[in-house]
Amino acid sequence: MSHILVGLGNPGLEYENTRHNTGRIMLECFRKKNDFPDWKSDKKLKALISEGKIGKQKAFLAEPENFMNNSGKSIASLVKNKKDAARAVVIYDDLDLPIGTFKISFNRGSGGHKGLESIIKSLKTREFVRMRVGIAPITLSGKIKKPQGDKAVHDYIIGKFKEKEFEVMKKVSKKVSEALVMIVSEGREKAMGEFN
Repeated sequence: MSHILVGLGNPGLEYENTRHNTGRIMLECFRKKNDFPDWKSDKKLKALISEGKIGKQKAFLAEPENFMNNSGKSIASLVKNKKDAARAVVIYDDLDLPIGTFKISFNRGSGGHKGLESIIKSLKTREFVRMRVGIAPITLSGKIKKPQGDKAVHDYIIGKFKEKEFEVMKKVSKKVSEALVMIVSEGREKAMGEFN
């Protein structure tokens, strides 16, 4: 039984390197770092997939090719029951965490994230691991400075990372990869204790 690692985002070139595609960006870094095969398009799952191993443990990587709000449709075909769900990790952007940080949690709500809401609805369970990667801008004093109002939030999350932000994301992607390796090889509790 393999772990299922899911990177959330929107398909298509125009969404590449946007803040809302953080999940996909992180999973791509993990794939390359751990020498997993190139992405293959799976029409049935409507996802890009790659399979490999971390030590003796199998891992199945998926990037849904549905738009963010319908992410659950792809994942429902992969995660058939609660046992599968407990071995699934969903990686996504979080506007409540400062850029350059991430948190691992299990069995929590969606926090208003549409991609996560779609997954919870499709799987009929909240019992899966979340890897929330911060995208919130910070002030010079290190405080979060979130955009205000629906339009500002929307424009910010579908905007592309600035060069400086991308450097920060590159650094955090290394830590996220290490955390994912630990989840697959040693379990989520160990990773939560180590990285949270």
